[in-house]
Amino acid sequence: MISGWIYEHIIEIFGAVTGIIYVFLEIRQNILLWPLGIITSAVYIYIFRTNGFYAGMVLQGYYLVISIYGWRAWRYRSQGGEHSSRSTGKEIKSQELKVSRINIKTSVICLGTAILLWIGLWYILDKWTDSPVPLWDGLITSLSVVATWMLTRKFIEQWYVWIVANAIAVIVYLASEMFPTAVLFFVYLVMAIIGVMSWSRDHHVMIRKK
Repeated sequence: MISGWIYEHIIEIFGAVTGIIYVFLEIRQNILLWPLGIITSAVYIYIFRTNGFYAGMVLQGYYLVISIYGWRAWRYRSQGGEHSSRSTGKEIKSQELKVSRINIKTSVICLGTAILLWIGLWYILDKWTDSPVPLWDGLITSLSVVATWMLTRKFIEQWYVWIVANAIAVIVYLASEMFPTAVLFFVYLVMAIIGVMSWSRDHHVMIRKK
């Protein structure tokens, strides 16, 4: 019985495992999180489509694109070597992208973006899809979109957004009987708490060194 359930949900289990590794690498600020994120997103496009979570499916497509952008942003900023500016021809030293705090202006823009996305997705999912939870699917997706962009900039506050999104997701996926995914998002929730403490500690160390 157990083996049959595992076989039936093997793709979802695989996605959950790669997703957990992804967050571990995120906490460690390891650039390999981005290629692994691409794999995880590809798997969950299929999973969410199968279960009617259309906003979640679109979100995974967004993750694919933002993972490529994030991979490039982290890699470029972390090379530490010198490169030549195309416009001036001068040698410019690349700087590692550091953990930082979000400013008020950017935080307001992120909040407004999340709210507008939520309203838009909620309306679309409710009117034109058979999503079982359009309100919550839209909310989880809107928060995740903003948090992922914040991750590409290494803002500490992205972890707080993930804590809220993951807590909601655990309840929603449990209610939808997507148990491996619910476990994944519970792990995400715990690791988001660990992540905010780890990144805050790194930020404080960096400030003291200045």
